[in-house]
Amino acid sequence: MPDLRVGLNELEAVTAVARRASFRQAAIDLSVSTTALSNTIAKVESNLETRLFNRTTRSVSLTEAGRMYMEQVGPALQDVRAALEAVRSHNVGPSGILRINAFASAARTTLMPLILEFSRRYPKVHIDLVTEGRLVDIVADGFDLGVRSANLVPSDMIVVPLGRPQRYAIVGSPAYFEVHGQPRTPADLLTHQCLRIRLPNGAIYPWHLERDGEVIRLDVNGQFTLDEPGLAKAVVGAAVALGFFMEQDVQVEIENGEFERVLEDWTPARDNLCLYYPNRRNPSAALKAFTDLARANLVGNESLRAPA
Repeated sequence: MPDLRVGLNELEAVTAVARRASFRQAAIDLSVSTTALSNTIAKVESNLETRLFNRTTRSVSLTEAGRMYMEQVGPALQDVRAALEAVRSHNVGPSGILRINAFASAARTTLMPLILEFSRRYPKVHIDLVTEGRLVDIVADGFDLGVRSANLVPSDMIVVPLGRPQRYAIVGSPAYFEVHGQPRTPADLLTHQCLRIRLPNGAIYPWHLERDGEVIRLDVNGQFTLDEPGLAKAVVGAAVALGFFMEQDVQVEIENGEFERVLEDWTPARDNLCLYYPNRRNPSAALKAFTDLARANLVGNESLRAPA
């Protein structure tokens, strides 16, 4: 008969490896050696008489049993964590770790003012913020909270609006426009050097334009394909191409005249940013404090927002 007595540390170890798809990265997260973590996973698999991971020299992936674990045991483990944290916080206040997943521009301009205010109020809570472009399952990947556009939030999540709606911006440097002129219509973009945007999944993102209900997606032409806003801004600043950014990523450059914005009437406001999290019976004190602060201070309150 398999031994089903698996401790909390062992469950945390399995979750960390599944989340990271890497023993080395999971060991760093758990502050243990890779060898110790590997031994822990082997012990769990031996007790369950089931292999949870497929391992090669280059990759780690879940088996079917491992996927079942993440779907069923993973959420239950988060409930256990939350219950323990609630008991602990009864006397000492919010503490522990709060894991948040967001895309980088939202983290910089909208989320960080909230996080900084939260850290001042609750110094016993450690914030673990992960920024990435790909969409993740925050429950399966072990996050307490996520930040995404409203249209990308799963329907079963609790949602807290964050700040103003997002907009795209098409920009170029004054030096570029002196040589090439400014595009007046979306079709004009096809005659310009434009930065192509690579998504985290490897696909090329078409420039999205919209006006009065007319939607245009342009597969632009250009010498550069990039996946990071900082590099894209450097190329636009060098006067060799036009760029397509989230507005907040280039607001400073627009205001100081380094970039000029074009076709602004083709980049309307889009869905609001949202903080979202799963509905649990026993949310941790840290999670409750964070979402309460978000509701109290970010909805219609400019004081916590980063300067544009």
